[in-house]
Amino acid sequence: MGLTFLCITCYFKGGDFLRACKEAGNTVYLLTAKRTEGKAWPYESIDEIFYLEDDSNTLPSFENMLKGLAYVMRTRKIDRVVALDDFDVEKAALVREHFRIPGMGQTTARYFRDKLAMRVQARDAGIKVPPFTGLFNDVEITEYLQATSAPWVIKPRSEASAAGIRKVYSFDEAWQTVHSLGEERHMFLIEQFKPGDVYHVDALTLDHKVIFERSSQYLNTPFEVAYGGGIFRSVTVEFNSKDAKALKKVNEQVLKAFNLNYSASHTEVIKCYEDGEFYFLETASRVGGAHLAEMVDFSSGINLWWEWAKIETAIAKGEEYTLPAVRKEYSGIIISLARQEWPDISPFNDPEIVWRMNEEYHVGLIVQSTSRERVMELMDKYAEMIRHDYHASAPAKDKPTH
Repeated sequence: MGLTFLCITCYFKGGDFLRACKEAGNTVYLLTAKRTEGKAWPYESIDEIFYLEDDSNTLPSFENMLKGLAYVMRTRKIDRVVALDDFDVEKAALVREHFRIPGMGQTTARYFRDKLAMRVQARDAGIKVPPFTGLFNDVEITEYLQATSAPWVIKPRSEASAAGIRKVYSFDEAWQTVHSLGEERHMFLIEQFKPGDVYHVDALTLDHKVIFERSSQYLNTPFEVAYGGGIFRSVTVEFNSKDAKALKKVNEQVLKAFNLNYSASHTEVIKCYEDGEFYFLETASRVGGAHLAEMVDFSSGINLWWEWAKIETAIAKGEEYTLPAVRKEYSGIIISLARQEWPDISPFNDPEIVWRMNEEYHVGLIVQSTSRERVMELMDKYAEMIRHDYHASAPAKDKPTH
C-alpha cells in the first residue's frame, strides 16, 4: 500500500525524486514557494501542490506553515516529510517534530544546516576542521584572532552555497566586519582560510551506513565562481587513489558523527596546500546542486534523486532496498553564465559530451569517458572556449539564489 509523502522545496528542483516517489506507488504532495508556480514541475507525479507566500526560515513563516499544514492534515494524512533543498531542512525537521512524523528531527537537522554546529560536532568527533569560532563573545573573538593567522573567512551559519561570505586579511578588518554585522553577528562564524583543493563527496546512506559514494574535485571552487566570476567545473576523482580513499573515510566519519540514518548527502572537504591534510568544510542532507547529480549519474549509473526516493519509500514501508549496479567511469561538468540568451553550443561537438544545459544565459556540458585524462583535457579545452566566446559574470549576491 502506498504512503503519503510531503516533499518540501522552495526552489525548482528534485523532479526525479518526485517522479520516483510517485512511481513507487506513493501519494506525493509538494510544498513550495509561490514564486515557483508555473515552473515545469512533473505535474503527472504530484497529487497536490501547496504554496508558501513567505518561504523564509523565520518564526512567523514557520508558524504560518504549521497552521496551513494543520488545516491540510484534517483531511489528508502525511506519513513522511522530505526536504529536497538545504533551505528546507529546517522546515521539514520542524514539521516532523510538530506532527510527530518519523525522520530527522531538529537536533540532527542542525548538523546539516548550521555551519557552526557542523564544525563543533566534527571537531568533537576528532575530524580535522579549519580553526574557527562563533561570533558571540568579544574576548573569545580577540583571542581567536591573536592565536590564528590571516586570512579569515566570515560566513553565515545557515545560508547555502557561497553566498554572504566575506574574506578578511587583518585583525582590524576582521573586527570591522564583525561590527558591521550588528545584531546579526551571532548568525555568523569566523574560520581560518585554508588554501587548497576543494572536493565533494556525493553519497547515499541507509541504516547509518554509506552504501554509495562518489568523490569529485572542483576545478574552480564555488567560492571562486561566486566571488571571482569564474567558470564552474568539477571532475571525478581518480578511482582507488590515495585521495579517493581519504575522502571516503572523511565522509563516513562525518555522517557517522552527525548521526545520519538514511538520506542523500553532499559533503565538501578541502585538501590543504600547506600540510596536504584533508579538512572537513560542510555537509548537507540532500543531493548536491549545480547539476552535480547528473554528473554523478554519468560517472556511476546512480541517479541520486531516484535512489533517495526509493530509500525513503523502503524505510517507510519497512522493506528491503537494493542499490543498483555501480559503474566506474569518469565524468566532468562545466557551467558558466553566458553573454548570449540562448548560446549556440554546436562548436562543442566531441563524442564524450553526454549532457547539455538548456537554460537561458547559461552554457553547460557534462562529458563522460573511461579516461580521467581525457575528461580533464576536455574540461580545459571547453573552459578556454567558454572564456573566449561565451563567458559573462554577475556580481555575487549577499543572499543565495538557486
